Amino acid sequence: MTGEGPDQLRLVSYNIQAGTSTANYREYVTRSWRQVLPNNQRIDNLDAIADLVGPYDIVGLQEVDCGSLRSGFVNQAKYIASHAGFPWWTHQANRKVGVIAHAGNGVLSRYAPDQVDEHRLPGAIPGRGALVLKFGGGPDALWLVVLHLALGRRARLQQLRYVAHLVDRQPNVVVMGDLNAGPESREIREFCSNAGLIEPRRDLLTFPSWRPQRAIDHILVSPGLDVLELDVLPSTLSDHRPLAMTIGLPAGVSLQRHAQGNDQQ
Repeated sequence: MTGEGPDQLRLVSYNIQAGTSTANYREYVTRSWRQVLPNNQRIDNLDAIADLVGPYDIVGLQEVDCGSLRSGFVNQAKYIASHAGFPWWTHQANRKVGVIAHAGNGVLSRYAPDQVDEHRLPGAIPGRGALVLKFGGGPDALWLVVLHLALGRRARLQQLRYVAHLVDRQPNVVVMGDLNAGPESREIREFCSNAGLIEPRRDLLTFPSWRPQRAIDHILVSPGLDVLELDVLPSTLSDHRPLAMTIGLPAGVSLQRHAQGNDQQ
């Protein structure tokens, strides 16, 4: 490594379902009110999520509420960052349903990115987005993409083709998020080929959290990034389980710690 940056990076990708847990499929109906109204469990869940992700360096969140009625007008990315001690955070607000719900993506980091871009992803139904962060500059920059894809296959294909063009086969790329498709799906295989990425493991079941049967959450990386650890965390704080990865960074990648208290929206 150059400078004072790390030679390893601990990452988490987590769809937090706006801070609401689900114990079985029936609760999607019987407790659907929790998706539109505030409840006491939500803050307890956010506190537990903050404890869970606190040991990591960078956290990519999906289905965060950016501040609406159901969250008690709390920006959940900011709340988790504050309670987990992350000095830098950002969010991308995507789907908004009046004042009731405002879903988006979020990133919490102990290192300051040099560039942050928000992208609206294509699709017949708007409301999906990707956050793209660059750490460092030039050909050795580390690119981090956090995204949450559509439910329909045609839209996912369009969205992943768009993201593949964004990263343009850069040498140090991490793409993480809820992709709503398994590793053997056409869209994931095509994306990895187009973007020059690999999926280190294809057996990591993350959904539903109470009895995982589907591998729809992913952390995809450039072949030059050394994957030291990758696993599913045994958490049922959402209807998804989080993925955690530790990567070794190439010698040219330099990350700088962000000063505590200088968070960013």
